[in-house]
Formats: sequence, structure tokens, C-alpha cells
Amino acid sequence: MPKLRNHSGGKKRFRKTATGKFTHRKAGRKHLLTPVSASRKHDMRHVGVITPESNKGKVLAKYLPMAK
Repeated sequence: MPKLRNHSGGKKRFRKTATGKFTHRKAGRKHLLTPVSASRKHDMRHVGVITPESNKGKVLAKYLPMAK
């Protein structure tokens, strides 16, 4: 049986919480922020949450089997 490994791209971008959900940073915060409104910038500060029951959550569970 082969070794069980995490997806190296996934472990840089997602983190598993204690309740089993996955968190990630939102896109669009690197540059060209001058025309963006303050309220939109504020919304991008919060982390995104993916539940394990969703389709993305099921894919992430396969990508990160050893995530804590």
C-alpha cells in the first residue's frame, strides 16, 4: 500500500479547524486595491469557511487526509 500524503498545494492554502471545517484566505488582496471600496476590502479580510459536507469539502478531505 502506498504512503498516505497530503496535497502539497492544498496544505499551503487550507487549514482544518477543530470541528472539521476548512478555512482559507480570500482572493484579491494583493494589489490594485485603490478602486476597491472600503466595505469590499473589509469583507475580504474575513476567512472563508468550507463545510466537510459540501462538494469542495469532500475534495479537500481527500487532498488533506492527515490534516490536523
